[in-house]
Amino acid sequence: MHSTKITNSKVLVTGGAGFIGSNLCESLLENNNEVICLDNFSTGRMENIQSFLENKNFTLITGDIRNLDDCHKAMRGVQIVLSQAALGSVPRSINDPITTNEVNIGGFLNILVAARDAKVKRVVYAASSSTYGDSESLPKIEDVIGKPLSPYAVTKYVNELYAHVFGLNYGLDCIGLRYFNVYGRRQDPNGAYAAVIPKFTMQLMAHESPKINGDGTNSRDFTYIDNVIQMNHLAALTTNPEAKGQVFNTAVGERADLNWMTLLLKKYLSEYDPEIGKIQTVHGADRLGDIPHSLASIEKAEILLGYKPTHTLENGLKEAVDWYWENLR
Repeated sequence: MHSTKITNSKVLVTGGAGFIGSNLCESLLENNNEVICLDNFSTGRMENIQSFLENKNFTLITGDIRNLDDCHKAMRGVQIVLSQAALGSVPRSINDPITTNEVNIGGFLNILVAARDAKVKRVVYAASSSTYGDSESLPKIEDVIGKPLSPYAVTKYVNELYAHVFGLNYGLDCIGLRYFNVYGRRQDPNGAYAAVIPKFTMQLMAHESPKINGDGTNSRDFTYIDNVIQMNHLAALTTNPEAKGQVFNTAVGERADLNWMTLLLKKYLSEYDPEIGKIQTVHGADRLGDIPHSLASIEKAEILLGYKPTHTLENGLKEAVDWYWENLR
């Protein structure tokens, strides 16, 4: 049985100061790897990686994936790349499609070129569930996708196409992970494009009513950060020839609607502050570019990578709430 954790390797994490990236850096450092973090701090935050700066195995390169020289510099001697750098958020991409395209497509192409030139063993990259677009079939199965519904979705689909083409033409070994609504410690609750879980958590802690887009029956396959870390390790290490060049859903395989997720949040937070249990939620209009339902089949990852999610929404949300209460109150 091959190892399920990357150890004793030199690993580049692009977007390493971001929410997912910093959690990956932490996990890699705990497992005795040399970690290079490349970030331009447009959405990443210094406090996410502050505690790693003293670690002799951690190197921060402040640079931009849109700059090929920065990518080449970060890639020196690297064996594995975990590529997380991107501008997330569907609404952001609708407001500013040009920057989203420059970072997510131009920047990703630079990563692939630099990885090819550095003869990296494998690139594991963040793909997105937004690639399923207008496909209505549930659960989402990797080879059945629809038309994209936002500029962001277009960019993440193009990443998959480029990764495939680099495998074909240059033999670059790439595996994509289609993330489904990731949440957990270090996810930024602030700013116009904050994700729903940290945003609602902060509002409830401040005794404000969270606002659900639509009637709250929209459902998501909310995926706790520890499941995502596990998938990155497994994808980086797999020796299964059938997994090579593939994309995998990175999720739990269960869906919860926004009303239920908000109820759980209130339940866990009211253990700290009983007043939170009484706060009413309000409803607004549906959000542009949003898909109504999202649920992943994780069968392919289970079979080819040996993936077993450790956290469902219930135990993941509990850990997330504990972290927010501890760190952000």
